[in-house]
Amino acid sequence: MVCLGNICRSPLAEGILKSKLPHSTFLIDSAGTAAYHIGSAPDPRSEAIASKNGLNISHLKGRQFEVSDFDHFDYIYVMDQSNYDNVVKLARTNQDISKVDLILNKVHPGKNYDVPDPYYGGTEGFKNVYKMLDEACDVIAKELA
Repeated sequence: MVCLGNICRSPLAEGILKSKLPHSTFLIDSAGTAAYHIGSAPDPRSEAIASKNGLNISHLKGRQFEVSDFDHFDYIYVMDQSNYDNVVKLARTNQDISKVDLILNKVHPGKNYDVPDPYYGGTEGFKNVYKMLDEACDVIAKELA
């Protein structure tokens, strides 16, 4: 799961998907394309909406996406077109590129919709993002199960 800073959308997506799949079978992680928040906890508003939905993401720490992530993960879901472009620029091969997709394409195939960045918005934005990610993670979990 990849967004810009790895404190709002991608840690939420990580927590949501982890809640839907067995930990012993799947490695689920998140990262940001920027280095702004390396080592930082998720945004308190992301933590709050996760907690309201029975998830604890407070232990997660921001990290930057690395080329080696292409080797460690079969699927790389990005939150928006800008992050898609940033991740694909790091790809070494067409196989790397084939692992990357916009997460909302799981719900709206081929539409390339962005998950809006709720950072500068209020709590309503975080609620909406949670709902979008939960729906997309439902589809991902069903496909992987």
